[in-house]
Amino acid sequence: MTRYTDESRTNLDDDLRMLSDTLQEVLDYSGDRADQAYVDIKSHAEQALKEVKARLNDASEGYYARAKEAVHRTDDYVRDNPWHSVGIGATVGLVFGLLLARK
Repeated sequence: MTRYTDESRTNLDDDLRMLSDTLQEVLDYSGDRADQAYVDIKSHAEQALKEVKARLNDASEGYYARAKEAVHRTDDYVRDNPWHSVGIGATVGLVFGLLLARK
């Protein structure tokens, strides 16, 4: 079973957005409007586009909810352990400072 990381999900979301935008442009600017096959294909593609956009919106809301939960957990941790948080912040700052100072 394949596991998807947040990065691969983000890349997939970006790819789906780009695909849906491109499909929308194609639907807007192509085809002989009098041709019945074009009308059928266009209506099918528009329905598929609506479904993809709905899924993307649902996924975005899920990402937002998880990020909000992470913020709340971090806030609770910092309030419960202020000195641990200061130590972690100082350590991260020291590491970044050392990395940036290297030439």
